Amino acid sequence: MNEPQQKWTETIEADHSLFDLKLREVWRYKDLIYMFVKRDFISSFKQTILGPIWFFINPIFTTITYLIIFGKFAKLSTDGAPGIVFYLSGVTLWNYFSGALLGTTATFTGNANIFGKVYFPRLVTPLSIVISNLMRLSVQFILFFIVWAYYFFNNEISPNWWILATPLLLILMALFALGVGMIFSALTTKYKDLSMLLAFGITLYMYATPVIYPVSMLPGYFKKLAKFNPLTGIFECFKYGWLGVGDFSPVMLVVSTIIILILLVIGVVTFNKVEKTFMDTV
Repeated sequence: MNEPQQKWTETIEADHSLFDLKLREVWRYKDLIYMFVKRDFISSFKQTILGPIWFFINPIFTTITYLIIFGKFAKLSTDGAPGIVFYLSGVTLWNYFSGALLGTTATFTGNANIFGKVYFPRLVTPLSIVISNLMRLSVQFILFFIVWAYYFFNNEISPNWWILATPLLLILMALFALGVGMIFSALTTKYKDLSMLLAFGITLYMYATPVIYPVSMLPGYFKKLAKFNPLTGIFECFKYGWLGVGDFSPVMLVVSTIIILILLVIGVVTFNKVEKTFMDTV
């Protein structure tokens, strides 16, 4: 008698397109993404006294520091917006981007023990990091909204309809962090010293991004150069929409979107290429 043929529920293949995100397969593992997000969120408060309050403490102290150093001493322009809400808007966005980027870059090195034991779409890990940082952002955004509401009801800021672009801005930042993070996560499997340089590089990148200053204060050449920074259009649009200040034009957002999509494609190709052999080098 012929034995009945087995029907496999999962087929793992070595060869697949470098451009394939395998989103259908990722969707099947959505419960795993939820577990990773929950793990990251809970581990942030484990063995801490203040718990979620730390999400408020960080932007508050950072904003006060910027207000004293860059507002009082350096006297950098805020385009007429109140210093506290101006710096807090930049800090809130930057905390999300830097957290998501640093977390994504550790995808392979930080999860090698899991990847070596069980199969699941590797894209699940960086996606869960981006989403868990979105949850942290939502908590910090509450603080920003409270401060923003105070100045709004005191008629010290003039928001406009560009405030509705906020979800798009967050998606673009998430894709940017995901794309660049996947590139560095692939490179650090072979060149581990890159992870040491990355933290320093992100600090330098913050000063190249309009977090603590508006683009309008930059001289002509540097202003043109700043517009090729993918985060410039995002930060300027956010401040323009919520605070009514800034040197923003829709073209800046279009440039940011194009650059981010290009980096995302490069990140996907690099990530897919390295995931086949990273266990040999990590």
